Parts: sequence; C-alpha cells; structure tokens
Amino acid sequence: MAAAPREPSDNPWIRRFHPAPAASSRLVCFPHAGGSASFYFPVSRALSPDVEVLAIQYPGRQDRRSEPCVDSIEALADAVQDQLPQWFDRPVFFFGHSMGATLAFETARRLEGRAVRPAGLFVSGRRAPSRHRDERVHQHSDDQLLADIKRLSGTDSQVLDDPELMRSVLPAVRSDYKAAETYRYQPGPALSCPVFAFTGDSDPQVTLEEARSWSEHTEAPFELKAFPGGHFYLNSQATAVIGAIRSRISSLRSTSELAQTSELVQPK
Repeated sequence: MAAAPREPSDNPWIRRFHPAPAASSRLVCFPHAGGSASFYFPVSRALSPDVEVLAIQYPGRQDRRSEPCVDSIEALADAVQDQLPQWFDRPVFFFGHSMGATLAFETARRLEGRAVRPAGLFVSGRRAPSRHRDERVHQHSDDQLLADIKRLSGTDSQVLDDPELMRSVLPAVRSDYKAAETYRYQPGPALSCPVFAFTGDSDPQVTLEEARSWSEHTEAPFELKAFPGGHFYLNSQATAVIGAIRSRISSLRSTSELAQTSELVQPK
C-alpha cells in the first residue's frame, strides 16, 4: 500500500486547496511564467470533489518568495517529479499553461521513465516542445518586461496598475521567462499518455500549427481544441475550459483501461 501523501504544510511544492479523499482522479496544475499555485484555485473549486486538484508552487513567489527562483525548465522538472509519485494512488492528469505546459511535459517524461504514468496531459497556450522560437524577453529591461506582461494580459489588472507590486514580482517573472526561453527540447521517447492541446485562436505566442505539433510527442491519441481569445484565453473562457477538462477526464476514466482511448476524435 502506498504511503499517505504529505499534506501541503509538509510540501512547499504542492497546494491542495480543496482536499477530496474520495476523488476518483487528480489533476496536477502547472502555472504559467510569473504565475503561482493560486491561479488554479477556481479550477480546484469547480472540479472538487470528483477531481482533486493539486497546484504546483514554484520557488520565489507568494509563500515561497524568500527562496531563490529556478530559471531552468529541466531543473524545475527534476524537482517536481520527486513530489508527485506518492499521489498516484489513483489516475493523475497534468494541466499546464504556457511555460507550465512545457514543464508538465518534461515532468511527465521523467515520471514515465520511472514507470509512473500520467493518465493524460493537457497543454495550454504553448507550442510543442520541438517548435522553437528565438525569444529573449528575459534579457530586456524591467519596463520592456512589464510591457510584455501587459501585452499578453496575464496578470490581474489591479496588479498591473500597482507599479510597486509589479516591481516586486519581476524577479520571478524574469526567472520564468528565462526558463521558458532557454529551454531546448531533447529528442526522446514519445509519451504513452493522451495529449490534449488547448489554445486561443488569436494567441500571438502559438499558432494552430505549432499547437498541433504536440501530436508528435505522444504515441497515444491527440486532440487539439481552439477557444476564442489570446494567450490568456482561459480567463474569459474558464467555464468552457474547465468543462472540456472535466469531460475528457471523465471519458478516459470511464474506460476499463485508461490507455484504451480509441474513442477520442483525431483532429483533421
């Protein structure tokens, strides 16, 4: 029998906003660049108690603000993978937005290498790992970095309107941008779990073709779904996104073997 998972107070990496011991599955959520675990509080509230949400908290923000940031996807994935196997006493799905999608993918790769297999991977607002863009926003000035954040509209407007508060979060944002922009995909075995790619139809950070390339990174079924909106489409489309997550988890869970996903519709 697996050991009981540690509570959040014992694990700085995991936030469990709505504990649901009887949940039939779990969803591990990976924040975007500059984001924190609390971004997924509404998702946890909406999916509980059927699906228990665990949100990853990166160092250098909120209650971990005194810790040094980690500016490497690989280093973050190495650290996160060690926090998760104990939670696999039931089917576990991953969801990551933007930088979080890349981190979720790399964490899933590492866990599959340890024979710990996620039941499915949701990747949002991010091009496939093999689709590289030469981006160097992390090297820009504070003002330029703030301008990019505002362009993508990924931060609460009250925070954007508070210069002092924005300056206080810039170190974490810059570190995350560096992690995302310096990441380089290393070829290896494709994932064995299904991959669901969500994107905004007017996202400047990822084209539909770049999102569709996630299909190259799984041996299991793949699905691409576009929602109205830009890079943070999931803010205005929260109900639809959460509904899509719920329905796909339910569909996979209803099969006798989670690996048997022939009912998924392939994109044309």
